[in-house]
Amino acid sequence: MAEIIERVVAATPARVWELWTTAEGISRWWAPEGFRTDVTRLDLRPGGELVYTMTAVAPEQVAFMEQHGMPLATESRKYFTELARPERLGYRSVIDFVPDHEPYEQLTEVELTPVKGGTRIVMRVEPLHDEVWTGRLLAGRANELDNLAALVDAE
Repeated sequence: MAEIIERVVAATPARVWELWTTAEGISRWWAPEGFRTDVTRLDLRPGGELVYTMTAVAPEQVAFMEQHGMPLATESRKYFTELARPERLGYRSVIDFVPDHEPYEQLTEVELTPVKGGTRIVMRVEPLHDEVWTGRLLAGRANELDNLAALVDAE
């Protein structure tokens, strides 16, 4: 059963779509505080691939990653399952970073609905293999939406 995260952001669905489906847009809000996102491949079609690298850039994040023996940069992949501009998109994330766990894919579906004052975003997030990792995923997705809201507020 999918977990649901909702936000209203002060931008039109078309603007949210642009920020979610372009390399320039993605690079501006996907990374958590202290990290940078660089998109290296974006094939925007069902079955198309998004490849990006997230890199620790702030001193405290760099120190944390080094202290725990983690790489400063990690490449991630997603495959688009649905693209209906500007209302819906879906993607399967490749989960290949869990120690002692075989890689698998996880589905996220996003609905963008115009509302007074902006766009209501509803994310349906398929859980990961256990509650701890699902909690981490949900926290990450919520952080992404917080970053998106802050970006459109600043524009």
